[in-house]
Amino acid sequence: MGIDWSSLFTLHNLSNLIDILVVWLIIYELIMLLRGTRAVQLLRGIIVIIIAKIASWYLGLTMVSWILDQIINWGVIGCIIIFQPEIRRGLEKLGRGSVFRSTQNQDEKAERMIKALDGAIQYMSKRRIGALITIQMHTGLEEYIETGIKLDADISSQLLINIFIPNTPLHDGAVIIKDDKIAAAAAYLPLSQSNLIPKELGTRHRAAVGISEVSDALTIVISEETGEVSITRNNELLRGMTQEDYLKYLRSQLIPREHPNQHQTIVTRAISFFQKHFGGDK
Repeated sequence: MGIDWSSLFTLHNLSNLIDILVVWLIIYELIMLLRGTRAVQLLRGIIVIIIAKIASWYLGLTMVSWILDQIINWGVIGCIIIFQPEIRRGLEKLGRGSVFRSTQNQDEKAERMIKALDGAIQYMSKRRIGALITIQMHTGLEEYIETGIKLDADISSQLLINIFIPNTPLHDGAVIIKDDKIAAAAAYLPLSQSNLIPKELGTRHRAAVGISEVSDALTIVISEETGEVSITRNNELLRGMTQEDYLKYLRSQLIPREHPNQHQTIVTRAISFFQKHFGGDK
């Protein structure tokens, strides 16, 4: 007995599929929005409370269930107060449309940033000007941005060079780049206490390793003693990088590997599937 494709691929079923895809996209974007922020820990805590609530209900633990109910009821208000900055930033992103930005636009911005970084690195490395540049990835760096001088400036090699020129007000500390902007200069980063860091490396390198221990940020260090270029990320220190080395590494970390827009790909495949099986012979 054959399958009745005409009854399966109906307008109603297509509407349901689109409905599921839209809900999936919303959930996906929320996860991407929360990833790397304090809200991730909150989400884990909520999951634990929900599991405990189900277990207490199943085991008949009346008092425990009542306490968990109170935590849930008051926790909603508490979360709104505690995570007000994250909620505000999320709504701002949604209002600017940056949540659904295209991958091609991301690639272009990343290339411009890499070009600006390259120009600054080459200039400062040859002249042995010390520098510390941290690029925010997924983990938020707000607490470190607040320790510096906020700039919110477009990234350019000239500005980066000017910031790190010795004996200027901003040359001490780190530049933090966030959302394709120089968010702050003269920021303080946590110093690593690791004994694996070579003794000849100074405070800049310890700060670069330190921020890599507490976040997934990518940090570029230029030694003022030797002009050596180093990069840290995920508690890894890469030393003595040539121009070719760091450009290749920056592109691999900052430019998305999947060039087609993921959302468009999913929708396109769904439409093509329905056209093939429901559109009929032409």
